[in-house]
Amino acid sequence: MATISEPDIKKIVTNSEQAELLVKQAEQFGKALKESGLTTSQIRALFGEVRQIQGLWSMGNEQQSQARRRLILLKPKMAYRAKKESGIAVKELVEVLEPALNYVVTAQTNEQAANFTRFVEFFEAILAYHKAAGGK
Repeated sequence: MATISEPDIKKIVTNSEQAELLVKQAEQFGKALKESGLTTSQIRALFGEVRQIQGLWSMGNEQQSQARRRLILLKPKMAYRAKKESGIAVKELVEVLEPALNYVVTAQTNEQAANFTRFVEFFEAILAYHKAAGGK
């Protein structure tokens, strides 16, 4: 299974100049997840929560605090999904998303929004390439 190195994950989430790396890695990883048997419903279960958090984040200060809390609580949800689902595909997805999420949560407050946006773009690109590769 193709995975993404920790230094590349860090560049993707924390550096706005790394869009090409994001696309390259998401394409390879999305295809590999399809080959591992990841289903669209498995990936959407996590992506749906990320989209809800994204909606809260864009609403302002009070909602941003709630969004940060939900973002932190996404980690145990991902761990649960990785353990609950049969096969290794969800586990492989979580092994890439968790460090990416950590770069959002541990960022300085003034960098969190930008890192979160790049995290969402990365997750969205993985989902798109998974689907493009024929993921069901």
